[in-house]
Amino acid sequence: MADSLYWADQIADSVIKERGNKKKYTCAAGITPSGTVHIGNFREVITVDLVAKALKSKGKDVRFIYSWDDYDRFRKVPANMPNPTLLKKYLFQPVVDVPDTTNKYKNYAEHLEKEFEKYLPKVGIKPHFIYQSKMYRARKYAEQIKEALLDRRKIAVILNKYRKEPLPEHWYPVGIFCETCNTDETKVIDYDNNYTLTYICRCDNKTKTTNFKKQGNVKLIWRADWPMRWAYENVDFEPGGKDHSTPGGSRTTAVEIVREVWKEEPPVYQMYDFVILKSGGKISSSAGDVVTLSECLDIYLPEIIRFLFTGKPVTEFTIPFDEEVIKVYEDFYETERIYYNVDKLTGQKKKHYDRVYEMSCVGKPSKKIPVQFSFRQAVELINIYKTVGEAQKQIGKDKRAKLILECAKNWLDKYAPEKYKFSVNDKTPKIKLGKGEREAIMELGELLLKKHYTAESLFVEFGNLADKHNIERKNFFEAAYRILVSKENGPRLAPFILAIGKEKAGKLFSKV
Repeated sequence: MADSLYWADQIADSVIKERGNKKKYTCAAGITPSGTVHIGNFREVITVDLVAKALKSKGKDVRFIYSWDDYDRFRKVPANMPNPTLLKKYLFQPVVDVPDTTNKYKNYAEHLEKEFEKYLPKVGIKPHFIYQSKMYRARKYAEQIKEALLDRRKIAVILNKYRKEPLPEHWYPVGIFCETCNTDETKVIDYDNNYTLTYICRCDNKTKTTNFKKQGNVKLIWRADWPMRWAYENVDFEPGGKDHSTPGGSRTTAVEIVREVWKEEPPVYQMYDFVILKSGGKISSSAGDVVTLSECLDIYLPEIIRFLFTGKPVTEFTIPFDEEVIKVYEDFYETERIYYNVDKLTGQKKKHYDRVYEMSCVGKPSKKIPVQFSFRQAVELINIYKTVGEAQKQIGKDKRAKLILECAKNWLDKYAPEKYKFSVNDKTPKIKLGKGEREAIMELGELLLKKHYTAESLFVEFGNLADKHNIERKNFFEAAYRILVSKENGPRLAPFILAIGKEKAGKLFSKV
């Protein structure tokens, strides 16, 4: 893929060029598990995965690490968490020490972590997870903390360049979790230039000391922690959200700090934009108004979720849960057909579609084009037969088709507009029809009971009947839908009648 114009391939080329030809490249992502890990957070993970996949396609070995910043302070109770009163008692303590109010996991952080981790393999992502609470409490970063403390004036000078108010003279780039109350409402008052810090806490205003080589209650502030981990893990690529990417933001200062304090070059970077909900505004964990990866998997095939994220990371986009879901499936199928040369395309456009499809696949593309079962048809079958099992009897045992039926059922149950929901009548309803409409519908019923039709020939028959009985075609279709589903519109009528069964539809029409 040396000549590829696809963004992930170009980043992979930059990584190799800027970081040198290495035996193994480290790609990193991470987040604080402070609230539900949503599909906006997933954008960072999939961005790293796509670049890692691009590096692997160039024959490179890749280590993909994902850091859970579960040693950050718990600073706000999210809106969608049970028992907020209990959670409020743990504000300013490490996230890892907050209880899980669902009682399913050891703690609050683990709940959020595992509920995200377990769905990643479904979309082909298997990073190595690093839990920062374990790293800090095991004193893995003791030497790095010491280096930051000894160079605290250098760090302060860098941060002050982008601050309105300079940091105080006696400032330290660390937080301490109090040994008495376990919060970080502490203030460092002295440092011995080795491993011991002296501090006071709001809980009792007593002077205390901690040795961060022996005790694991000292943590670097975010703006020092991020560049420290770049150096510690030898990170070659790590993206960041729009909020981290503003001039003077955490990325800007991290670049300067990693060079000044740890004498390392920063990893190759890619900013990614927000994923937007239909209601507007970026997705926020603390607000509670979120869409998760598991909820996306309820209505989208894993490869289609990947497909949605294959666009350039700098582009903001929306994941639809309304009727646009149907178009997303159709767009993916078009890309798939181009890859397998069912739809013909040439040149750079063909190369682009092919690469997008390869990146969308969970694993490698199959040798033959998979079954492209229409999401719209899946919705119709679920409406008719109600269960996935009964609907699947109509289409065979293809695994992808079954999964699409499951997605269609979830969509109908949770998100579909009312116009996509219907139930086929068991008896002919009593409705008022004009003489022409009634005669046309009755004749259609008789024909369905006698003749064989394809969807195409049946559609032609509709036109013939409307013309014969001198009625508008619009009125003919409206009458048919009212008899079948008690609505004025519905799925495409000809294939719908064949899906219901000619005999059932014929009996409903003939008794009008």
